[in-house]
Amino acid sequence: MINSTFNDSKQTLDQKAWIHAILDEFPQLETESFLTKADKLIDSQSTEIYKHLTLDAIGYISESEPDWTFVAERILLKQLYEEACETRGTDIPYADFHYLLHSLVDVGIFHRSLLESYSTEEIKELEKCLEPENDKLFTYIGLKTLADRYLSRGYNKALWELPQERFMIIAMTLMAKEENNRLELVKEAYWALSNLYMTVATPTFSNAGKSYGQLSSCFIDTVDDSLQGIYDSNTDIANLSKSGGGIGVYLGKIRSRGSDIRGFKGVSSGVIPWMKQLNNTAVSVDQLGQRKGAISVYLDVWHKDIFSFLDSKLNNGDERMRTHDLFTGVCLPDVFMEQVESRGDWYLFDPHEVRSVMGYSLEDFFDEHKGAGSFREKYWECVHHPSLHHEKVPAIDVMKGIMRGQLETGSPFMFYRDEVNRMNSNQHLGMIYCTNLCTEITQNQSATITNQQFVKDETIVTVKTPGDFVVCNLSSINLARAIPAKVLKRLISIQVRMLDNVIDLNNIPVLQAKLTNEKYRAIGLGTFGWHHLLALNGIKWESEEAVQFADSLYKEIAFYTIQASAALAKEKGAYPAFEGSDWHRGEYFNKRGYQTDELFDWGALQGQIALSGIRNGYLMAVAPNATTSIIAGSTASIDPIFLKVYSEEKKDYKIPVTAPDLNASTTWFYKSAYHIDQHWSIAQNAARQKHIDQAISFNLYVTNGIKAKALLDLHLDAWKQGLKTTYYVRSTSKEIEECDSCAS
Repeated sequence: MINSTFNDSKQTLDQKAWIHAILDEFPQLETESFLTKADKLIDSQSTEIYKHLTLDAIGYISESEPDWTFVAERILLKQLYEEACETRGTDIPYADFHYLLHSLVDVGIFHRSLLESYSTEEIKELEKCLEPENDKLFTYIGLKTLADRYLSRGYNKALWELPQERFMIIAMTLMAKEENNRLELVKEAYWALSNLYMTVATPTFSNAGKSYGQLSSCFIDTVDDSLQGIYDSNTDIANLSKSGGGIGVYLGKIRSRGSDIRGFKGVSSGVIPWMKQLNNTAVSVDQLGQRKGAISVYLDVWHKDIFSFLDSKLNNGDERMRTHDLFTGVCLPDVFMEQVESRGDWYLFDPHEVRSVMGYSLEDFFDEHKGAGSFREKYWECVHHPSLHHEKVPAIDVMKGIMRGQLETGSPFMFYRDEVNRMNSNQHLGMIYCTNLCTEITQNQSATITNQQFVKDETIVTVKTPGDFVVCNLSSINLARAIPAKVLKRLISIQVRMLDNVIDLNNIPVLQAKLTNEKYRAIGLGTFGWHHLLALNGIKWESEEAVQFADSLYKEIAFYTIQASAALAKEKGAYPAFEGSDWHRGEYFNKRGYQTDELFDWGALQGQIALSGIRNGYLMAVAPNATTSIIAGSTASIDPIFLKVYSEEKKDYKIPVTAPDLNASTTWFYKSAYHIDQHWSIAQNAARQKHIDQAISFNLYVTNGIKAKALLDLHLDAWKQGLKTTYYVRSTSKEIEECDSCAS
């Protein structure tokens, strides 16, 4: 009956009516839901039927029938089960987990340490914990994204691994070196992942358990102003890019165009030629064949090359001065924003000449207080020094160049360096010059210096003084699942442990990055699903209620994150750079005004940290989560949705998607990003930024007809409210490329 209905449907029924007819004919109790009926139908059908059903079902995902995404997901899931069963020579999905591990270790896809770390008995015990029913938590686009990008396949592309096995292997990998209650910790990590309460970053998601790749998301390099330093940095960046890292690069120490080299006047070509080198690296060194490298470059707004830097991504002009494959960011001190607001003058310098004449580097200072501090003192000292050359321009002209680039290309990103450094919990050991590719990482930086090379025993030895080469390990809470389930404290406890373990497990190909990772033990716990959560709670985006909710929720997240890291320090020891830090001195809590209240005992937590330390020098960062939020079926990061109904487009498919949990109740709270007053978004982000020790990937959404003054007002508002960074300016006139490396 069903087969004949399928054959006849092409002539007699449209596809949607045909699927409904099949569901109506299938014997069911009247009380069973549409999705339950679809489940039973799918389970009863042949491969031929449900392959056609997939194509039909996804075409009917709409605002009126969002359940179609789950019908399509069930069909795709059955396809994946059959594909994996065929590869593994079995009729039962999830059969013989031990065989899966052995098979992929033997062919070199999985690392042998999986079998060395866990006994056969332990692996069989963990197999019993797999929850195939949790596969039904995915939407169609979520499961397809997971299957296409993260599930392990053989060299011939045959599917071996199923979703719950990927989650278990991540948990096993991250807990492999735990000495106490290891299996229980594996089960707890699996619980967090399997229920979609959290996701790990793309490199961890994809590479955990594998014999290749690394687990960290973000890296930031500081380039020394020397030929050796520039080329060494390029090599380091290439090595990280090939293994899946997104790179931020600070170029502010490099001398400007027309500067002198070894006393020869006017011979330096400035930063643009070195950006061209990095652009070539981004294009030519891809990430295991999956995508091209992702590199952002940052320059101080007082650097003499700032105008050519701002023009480097524009679509017109001299192509020899363009670097279309790099992302750009500008480092902005408070005094610049003040000059923009007052329409004052701005002065541009060559950093090499500043070092030579003044005996210090201007970029090494920041304003310790709002409106006062050492940076502005040194800056005006440079302006008034008779022997130091400078170029005077209206500050608003520089800002116009920034905004022109943002409306045409989405960038440059904004890095408010004074606020970042004022709130740096490790300022006792260094400076933060810029942020990373996705603008959420802010950690101490310094350049690596090559001191000498010599020959010893017919071997060339290079001696370097390692700088702070930033590394961050990311993971994100699915707010729309974790908050309603009331599992936040339990979740964060296991999540912080998982992130901390990445530091010891990771095989970073750049040694100074490895040393920095061990020195600060930095992690970046973030969130996604904010708009989804607001809709579930019936809270309007443009409301004081949303601002207050952001404040209270992220304060709670901060408390549990700090508490979890403090507990780890008691168990495993504090991070090596702890002594003298804001954590050690209690300044971290004082700066944020944390005092014990009826909900949280901040005083006891501060006392515990003073006594036994904290495990991680940097704790929280909110990444874009574009890809993994799709897998988890929620909204990205802290962003509003684009549309209630839209199409997710990739190279080889286009899939209709609806906003999560879209129904008659939530639809009123899903306002499009481009219709939201962005000042409300800034206010929300300022509220949460108080509790995030690093930064937040925060986008501004504007229409293509926005007036320059309106965009300027947004930037001034963001700066005044204490935002540390802003990410893309997303205009309706431009498709903006998304970052995959930080997609936690």
